[in-house]
Amino acid sequence: MKLRFLSLIAAAILLSACAKKPVETVAAVAAAPPPPPVAAPKPTGPAPDSLEYFNTVVGNLVSFGYDKYDLDAAAQSKLKGQAAWLKQYPARTLTVEGHCDERGTREYNLGLGDRRSNAVRQFLVAEGVAAARLKTISYGKERPACVTSDETCWARNRRGASTVQ
Repeated sequence: MKLRFLSLIAAAILLSACAKKPVETVAAVAAAPPPPPVAAPKPTGPAPDSLEYFNTVVGNLVSFGYDKYDLDAAAQSKLKGQAAWLKQYPARTLTVEGHCDERGTREYNLGLGDRRSNAVRQFLVAEGVAAARLKTISYGKERPACVTSDETCWARNRRGASTVQ
């Protein structure tokens, strides 16, 4: 009889322990605060249709060799990006500026700057940009990016600069 009584008590304790655990777990889960909503990441950098994006991400400058106006592979790659951007934003127009270093006469450098700006323009037209959206101007050596008389500075001044309107 004692054994029977003890078995009943043990069974009651086990059953009561099992019955309380799910209730506590459900109560604990219900009491926990929900996780905060995940916020969408904020976009960083300039808007894709902005001038800043064109200048910094697409790139607005191409370089030329000394006394050259042909486009090397790096310049062509950058100009392909410019053409793609211009095709994506058809309301934008572009002025291509031709620049030279300080060596040579004013007249010679104006002519070389003109050939450089036209080389860029012709490439963009070949890539599908409407010619009516592109203007060219030569500044020759009149608007240098730097004024030190050394090869590093001269290389920076030999450029085609694309200005978006």
